[in-house]
Amino acid sequence: MKLKKTLSLGLAAVLALGLAACGATAETQSTAESGATAETTAAPDGDGDPTTLTVAMECAYAPYNWTQSDDSNGAVQIRDSSDYAYGYDVMMAKKIAEALGQDVKIVKLDWDSLIPAIISGDVDCVIAGQSITSERAKQVDFSDPYYYASIITLVKKDGPYANAASVADLSGATCTSQLGTIWYDNCLPQIPEATILPAQETAPSMLVALNSGACDVVVTDRPTAQAALVAYPDFVALDFGGGENDFQVSEEDINIGISMKKGNTALRDAINGVLATMTTDDYNTMMAEAISVQPLSE
Repeated sequence: MKLKKTLSLGLAAVLALGLAACGATAETQSTAESGATAETTAAPDGDGDPTTLTVAMECAYAPYNWTQSDDSNGAVQIRDSSDYAYGYDVMMAKKIAEALGQDVKIVKLDWDSLIPAIISGDVDCVIAGQSITSERAKQVDFSDPYYYASIITLVKKDGPYANAASVADLSGATCTSQLGTIWYDNCLPQIPEATILPAQETAPSMLVALNSGACDVVVTDRPTAQAALVAYPDFVALDFGGGENDFQVSEEDINIGISMKKGNTALRDAINGVLATMTTDDYNTMMAEAISVQPLSE
């Protein structure tokens, strides 16, 4: 799922860099031209309604997705709740559903329940910032990437690691990140002599841990870091540049995809067809809007 990188997090640079890997290819464009809508009826909704695309997410991971009390900005009501969900993932779900001639239904689940919900058939897909890892791909199928997440390290401005220029410079830090993410499982163990605290259940809780002084370092992705800097002006975002001084991760760790039930090629091809019609500018515009209206900006 999630990750991150540099001190300069100007929005234009953030989005241009973070989404560079999301451009449509000639192959996927031909898929789009073949007509994604035609596949919709072969990919019924998790509730058995082929007119609705049921999408699971945490609704607690701004700017990707979050929970709010009303339908402002086009938020979608959460199933079995009076609350609404919005963010980049909801915007993407709405765009896909519209292209496929469906309504969208949002299901709020904790992170560890997302893949089981696909396997059980309760939802059609998950749009929640999931990395396309080989381990996850054993359980579910993935779309083409709909985002590319670089790794960012968050520290306090007045903390001992504010001037760190590499992973090695974080040596001895007390650190944490979100449960079930490559940040926690892959990145934190690369910090020399680190004290790794238990994983946090949500992205907001890991930010609270850093703000409270419970840890020195949090590893996350660029959009999450951008949101955090708005809410916590005492934070500094460190980007180690992606080279040998950075966390070593594979492309499967940082390519973000939409997951669905194994063998549901109709839905996968339909979603890929929609993604193929979108440009890097489309992704940039959507994430810029999400960051501008996410709760931490208020």
